[in-house]
Formats: sequence, structure tokens, C-alpha cells
Amino acid sequence: MKCLILGGGGFLGSHLCEALLAQGHDVRILDRPNLARFKPFQHHATVEWIDGDFVNLKDVDSAVSGCDIVYHLVSTTLPRSSNENPVYDVETNVIGTLHLLESVRKHNVKKIIFVSSGGTVYGIPEEIPIKESHPTGPICSYGISKLAIEKYMSLFHLLHGIEYCVLRLSNPFGERQRVSAAQGAVTVFLHKALRNEVIEIWGDGTVTRDYFYVSDAVSALVRAMFYEGDNRLFNIGSGVGRSLNEILDAIDSLIGTPAKRVYMPARTFDVAINVLDISKAERLLNWKPQIQFAEGLSRTAQWLISDQIK
Repeated sequence: MKCLILGGGGFLGSHLCEALLAQGHDVRILDRPNLARFKPFQHHATVEWIDGDFVNLKDVDSAVSGCDIVYHLVSTTLPRSSNENPVYDVETNVIGTLHLLESVRKHNVKKIIFVSSGGTVYGIPEEIPIKESHPTGPICSYGISKLAIEKYMSLFHLLHGIEYCVLRLSNPFGERQRVSAAQGAVTVFLHKALRNEVIEIWGDGTVTRDYFYVSDAVSALVRAMFYEGDNRLFNIGSGVGRSLNEILDAIDSLIGTPAKRVYMPARTFDVAINVLDISKAERLLNWKPQIQFAEGLSRTAQWLISDQIK
């Protein structure tokens, strides 16, 4: 099939592109023109690159035209930055997705798959692990926008019959994740530890999240393309909680030297714990994570070391 990946030049998108190519699909990528493209498929015969902007209606409509499947991986904000400017968050992410949905309807796309946020849409959890049926009460604009997009996808399905699937991802990590970003604790911490740099931790280090390796996130995205059941919302993660301190302990064990830790005041938008119940995806998507945390950490470290040598 012809698959469009919005944000296909980034961390998750580039891995997804590789997986789709391996299955014989054609891939079109819409991403920003100034983005450093992943070289192994930059000139691949079945990868079509479109330089454009998610908030540009013409760019998006042109990218959607002729595609069977659309993967929506784009987010213009992060949890922290979204609260600083919620108007921009809504204007770019929510309004931008509404224009995308209109293009999907116009061009008769078979299915749209959206990467939502298992870490923010639920807010402060009432129980752990968190099921898809858990109440949603985001405490950041980022989570509210993700939830609004989910609801609009459901509305477009009701009104226009658009097929869709929402994957609420926890915290994927691995190769090609940007170490300069304000997101991705595992890769950022590992990068700093390898360089013997100070690692800043917001709070006392007990904040607990669900971290899983990028290839497991990608396998869920691919399986969602072929899923034909009535359920359209799935948690995707490891199902295991790890605190920031536990991550740092694992990094210390891996590299053999203690990381330099500095503890900072806690952030208001960080919930104390978020661990997803992934049993629904295991049962209905026939999916489950394959890479253990330690193995994923080792692979990421090897990539960071080889990337620094280049």
C-alpha cells in the first residue's frame, strides 16, 4: 500500500518508515524542509519526500492525495511547552488535524492511525496500571489536545465513515532520538552519562513512567494498519513502571561509572506515576513488547557511542 507518514523524518517516523519498506509498502513522508533526514532511505526508490509544514493546508492535502494509509505522528508542542502557549497548541495540533481529517475524507484514505499520548491524556491516575477505560483528566494542554484529536477522529468516523486507530504510546526510546530535546529521559540521560555530563532530574527521582524500546512501538503501529476489529483505541507500552532513579541506576550498571545527578524542583505537569495496561493490545492486536529494557538500553548506548565517533 501507499503509506503517508506525517513526521516520517523524525525518531519514531524513521523507524516506522524502515518497517513499512521491509514489508514492501511504498512510503511518502511529509516533514519540515530543514530536518536532517535519515540517510539510509533518503534516496530509497519507494520513499517519496515532501518538504512541507503540517499546518499548511496545501502541503497536507497534496501529501494525502493518492495514499491508502496515513500515519499521524506530528506534534508541534511538548507537555511543558504546551502549557506556556495553549493557544498555539490548539491552533497547530487540533486545527491542523481537523484539516488533515478533511483531506483524508476528500481523498478516500482507507485508514488513519494517530499516535496519542498514554502519558498525558489520563492525568493523575486513579489506579495502576491504567486501562483505556480509565477517566481522562489531562493536566497539560498537550494531553488535552491529544484527547481532542482522538474525539474528532471518532466524530469523523461517525459522520463520514473514516476508519481510524489511536495508539496511546507511553515513552518509547532508542536510536535516533534527539538528545537535545526536552523529552525522552532514557536517551537523554544515557547521552549525558556517556559524556560525563550532569543530569538534571525534576523532583526526587521517584517519578515513574512506562518506557519501552522503539521497535516495539513500531510493530504496534504496523499491526494497527491491518487491524479490522471494532476497537479503535489501544495503550502501547511496556506495562512496567520504572522511576527516574531506577533508570539512572541501570545506566550506571551499563557504563560502569555513576552518573552525575542533580535534583531540581518538581514540575507541576508531571504526575507521580504512569504505567499503562497493555493487555487489550496484546489480546486484540496480537502484539506485545519483545525487547527487554536492559537490551534496549544497551542498543541505544551502542548507537550513541558510534554516533559520537562519526
